[in-house]
Amino acid sequence: MYPAFAPPTLWGMPYEVHLVQILLPLQDNRNEPFAPELFTDVAAELTRRFGGLTAYTRSPATGLWQEDATRTVRDDVVVYEVMVETLDRPWWAAYRETLREAFAQDELVVRTHPVERL
Repeated sequence: MYPAFAPPTLWGMPYEVHLVQILLPLQDNRNEPFAPELFTDVAAELTRRFGGLTAYTRSPATGLWQEDATRTVRDDVVVYEVMVETLDRPWWAAYRETLREAFAQDELVVRTHPVERL
């Protein structure tokens, strides 16, 4: 049994956390690949700030959306994710905007899910 004054933790982090995922495009809007340093910089920033990161880079995911009635747009993306104890929405909104500009995107997806660690 855990003491009443301290929530249970796993490796110093609560069992219930937020999983924040960032979907980063591999190419710009002209289909030119982004420089590897851009991804390295994002990984370094997230690792520095949150103490670690998981990057799904080996098999890019494919995103499709209808731009208009006749055109479907495709993006190949990698996913970077971190687990955070507290969700700092203003920081994430500002960071999403920084990434949107760095990757020259109209929109960039940053999403979160509640996660219970087992």
